[in-house]
Amino acid sequence: MSSRVSPSIEQHPDIVALRAHSEQAAVTPVAQGVEAVSLLAGLYLAASPWIVGFNGFTTLTVNNLITGIALSCLAIFGSAYERTHGMSWAAAGIGIWTIIAPWVVSGHVATTGTIVSNVITGALVFLCAVAMARMGTVGKARRR
Repeated sequence: MSSRVSPSIEQHPDIVALRAHSEQAAVTPVAQGVEAVSLLAGLYLAASPWIVGFNGFTTLTVNNLITGIALSCLAIFGSAYERTHGMSWAAAGIGIWTIIAPWVVSGHVATTGTIVSNVITGALVFLCAVAMARMGTVGKARRR
């Protein structure tokens, strides 16, 4: 019996082509801009309770701090785009959650400042996440 060594999955032509496309997408100015905006949105989200003044909204303060740090981490690790572009959907979830959090997390009615801050930040995060996900699919459609 002869032992046949098969190539690893890492050398499969589709995987190699996908990595090449991901590397090209990650170095474009648009992708880098979207990542920068996502990082800044995450930092703002984490700091927004103190910037806007979420007085009396302890749970919303903690929520924004945690989701802002999580979003910032996604944006930082998003620079390894070929391995993490699927995380853009997690960022989209954070964006949606940020929009609805003032009503879900607060035990009482949120203020106009907390609502406006979360809705605008959440919408921006969601749009950035969709843009990053779209960058990953545009090249696939062109190759077909």
